[in-house]
Amino acid sequence: MLMVLRIGFVYMLLAWLPAFAQVTEYQLSNGMKVIVKEDHRAPVVVSQVWYKVGASYEPDGLTGISHALEHMMFKGTEKYGPGEFSRIVSALGGNENAFTSRDYTAYFETLAVEHLERALELEADRMRGMLLDAGEFAKEIAVVKEERRLRTEDKPSGKVYEQFNAVAWRASPYRNPVIGWMNDLEHMTVEDLGDWYRRWYAPNNATLVVVGDVQPEAVRDMAERHFGPLETSEISALKPAAEPKQSGETRVEVKVPARQPYLMMGYKTPIVGQADEPWEPYALHVLSSVLDGGESARLSRELVRGRGIAASAGAEYGSYSRLPGMFLLDGTPTDGHTVAEVEQALREAVATLREELIAPDELKRVVTQAVASKVYQADSLFYQAMEIGVLETIGLDWRLIDKEIEALKAVTPEQVRTVARRYLVDENLTVATLKPLPMDKKSARPAAQAGGRHGS
Repeated sequence: MLMVLRIGFVYMLLAWLPAFAQVTEYQLSNGMKVIVKEDHRAPVVVSQVWYKVGASYEPDGLTGISHALEHMMFKGTEKYGPGEFSRIVSALGGNENAFTSRDYTAYFETLAVEHLERALELEADRMRGMLLDAGEFAKEIAVVKEERRLRTEDKPSGKVYEQFNAVAWRASPYRNPVIGWMNDLEHMTVEDLGDWYRRWYAPNNATLVVVGDVQPEAVRDMAERHFGPLETSEISALKPAAEPKQSGETRVEVKVPARQPYLMMGYKTPIVGQADEPWEPYALHVLSSVLDGGESARLSRELVRGRGIAASAGAEYGSYSRLPGMFLLDGTPTDGHTVAEVEQALREAVATLREELIAPDELKRVVTQAVASKVYQADSLFYQAMEIGVLETIGLDWRLIDKEIEALKAVTPEQVRTVARRYLVDENLTVATLKPLPMDKKSARPAAQAGGRHGS
């Protein structure tokens, strides 16, 4: 009875969402897109500026430049000195930051609605007015390199993930780390950043997303005042980097000092907008949630709590990205068990999904969790803006947000088995294992403030 009441409550909340979900879209004369979502529950607003550039845009030799430029975007313009952007937003009672991914770079502020225009003025100023001082660059690239050491070179799981991607992808730019290879960081120049900035940071390559207690017409007027006069860039289309079909299992072993072994497995999979059948990404989403969707999911129930061979085991699938991605599995064995045992158990879990239909109650649990997650995430203005910004920046329509739940509810057990048979096969698999070496007995380096407040 409790489960029935919970499900009914979740669906009742979902029906309530459109009451504050009015979305309005504009395009400025210089090509900049403006998307406004009204949410009048509190006098607060989130402003995000999204640029269609990230690590997957970078050529060999310039890996990490999108992330390095993100750091430099807080180091001063012709109008405001280094750190002034952050100081002004803080003085207004707001907070700000930025992030870089494979597919995009975004900058955001959260503040009282009466200060929105000030935030837009600041963002417009640095969209085309960055100074990119050589002295500031020298200091910041040192911070980026330290960030790389802490997050990857001194972190065993980070090292495994980096090597996994490097061997899994042959042509896709997803083979390169977002933070960049160390050699590229060491040879990067402020002139490189200037060229990258002038090419990609332009209104015709950006989307402004505003969510909160605002009126769309007022936001449009502000955007016109501050972004409208900015000059455009010539944005040439990227040449396609189609990943060749994998014809056999790929394996890599990473040997680094570590306390425990670790396993990562990945199957190349399609994404929304690029699948043979439009339902496939949603079936893969359901499949990942069957394996790893809370304590009642299969991996936790069977490998962790049941057989006790894994201290942790998980599955992950992202249906939204610019280029096709992977269905990931990972696990860490418990004391007395091995990576080989965890790998075999994960393979068996996948094989079961290829052979047997999932039960109706499992499917119902996954869809109910997806609905509940959607409802509770809508409490966050930031997340609402993120949903819109991600989809628009990777080339999809933000209206897909409203179709996701219905698409998941339409998935059948037969479709879940079909995608497992089609994509989760050994010929399409990459496996990375961490073989721990003895830990250095010297004391660890003190943790630096990697990336400052504006790391990726």
